[in-house]
Amino acid sequence: MNKLNIKSPLKQDKKPIIDKLIKDLFTFASMAKKKKQPFTLENIQVIDIAAEGKSIAKHENKVIFVDHAAPGDIVDLYVYRTKRDFAFAKPIKFHQYSPLRQEPFCQHFGTCGGCKWQHLNYKEQLKAKTQQVKDSLDRIAKVTYPEILPILGSQATQYYRNKLEYTFSDTKWLTDEEIQSGEEFQRNGLGFHIPQKFDKILDIEKCYLQPDPSNEIRNALRDYAIKNDVPFFNIRNQEGWLRNLIIRTANTGEVMVILQVYYEAPDLMKGAMEFLKDKFPQVTSLNYVINPKGNETFHDLDIINYHGLPYITETMEGLKFRIGSKSFYQTNSEQAYTLYKVTRDFAGLSGNEVVYDLYTGTGTIANFVSGMAKKVAGIEYVEMAIEDAKVNSKINGITNTYFEAGDMKDVLNERFIEKNGTPDVVITDPPRAGMHKDVVNMLLRLKAAKIVYVSCNPATQARDLALLDEKYNVTKVQPVDMFPHTQHIENVVLLELKQ
Repeated sequence: MNKLNIKSPLKQDKKPIIDKLIKDLFTFASMAKKKKQPFTLENIQVIDIAAEGKSIAKHENKVIFVDHAAPGDIVDLYVYRTKRDFAFAKPIKFHQYSPLRQEPFCQHFGTCGGCKWQHLNYKEQLKAKTQQVKDSLDRIAKVTYPEILPILGSQATQYYRNKLEYTFSDTKWLTDEEIQSGEEFQRNGLGFHIPQKFDKILDIEKCYLQPDPSNEIRNALRDYAIKNDVPFFNIRNQEGWLRNLIIRTANTGEVMVILQVYYEAPDLMKGAMEFLKDKFPQVTSLNYVINPKGNETFHDLDIINYHGLPYITETMEGLKFRIGSKSFYQTNSEQAYTLYKVTRDFAGLSGNEVVYDLYTGTGTIANFVSGMAKKVAGIEYVEMAIEDAKVNSKINGITNTYFEAGDMKDVLNERFIEKNGTPDVVITDPPRAGMHKDVVNMLLRLKAAKIVYVSCNPATQARDLALLDEKYNVTKVQPVDMFPHTQHIENVVLLELKQ
């Protein structure tokens, strides 16, 4: 039988529509491809500082976020990503350097994601952080506030952290210089994540954030593992053994090391632990954790104390604070003392007040102010942190504190108030996300005479201040720099009940 060449009327009707769809798709793809193509701009002046360690330039009314530049630089830019109203670029040639610049001190600057402002002099960093607080109050909070008090800078701008976390990788990031050299490099590395690259690790030779023996421990362990063929982890393939290294130091000189591995391997573990124990006798708390999960979080896992004590101790005004492997403690110990003194001064305690310490963590602020209060009641979501808070009260002979674990919006209720009394002062130090709206509403109901709001995120703090403005006036604003060479800033605000 001959085949009949008959076209379906339905298909004939749809053909023009399909042809148009295909044409539109090709046009869209072509436009998208053209839009994404990088290009260069010449003689562009950088005019301001932006978030995330970037600076701002403008071209034809479009904002351009520039990596590793400073206001006053005149540069040629390589624009590597564009959006409708803004673009991202990096300098490829400097015609004029800003007078605000300083020489970056770290060999990893520009590749590592930390210390993004180290090319700016510290005075300019503090100015930018103060402006960040002001912008949040003006644009988000939109409340009346007094003149911002002069920012309290960190006396130490290098080696100021007491905790660092490093990641192992069997495919470490190669720099442009290493790639261009054409040499063969061994790929095992121990260091920090490349920004926005969850599986890319920059091997670190020297970090200026944490005092010794941090660098020595990291480099020695990496070299030991390479020499002894200990498998480094590959997060994409979920294979290898060495995953993560945490080093904590204390102002008492004590040192904690936590090694995280992927699976149980007694011989490998004994080798690594004995190496660290013998090489670094100053490590007073040596620990490990076996983590078979797909990520590096270990707060739901058991920490094994291999040698020494399971904690280290910080001191502040004669108080002792035990810091366990899962404990939170401000990572700049010296500036934490400054921050807590501001908090205590803003609270203006006389010894007769009931104080609520919301998001108390391990009870550092609660215990710090307890000597000037009638009672301090702290709430924290993490149960283990609350246990640490209780221990910290006990070892310091403090008897006027009470701590309870649970979700803040659920625990801060009538039962809690009945048990602890109506607060005269509330201190709140929430995470970056700020306070839940239910918590803000409860504070409005409680009507404490003062609220001292400590925040690591001026934007969410400003959002909450706008809500509290119904019954409170902002009477003091004090920025405290905890993290030099970064855009991060702590801010303390005193709110007083409207009469």
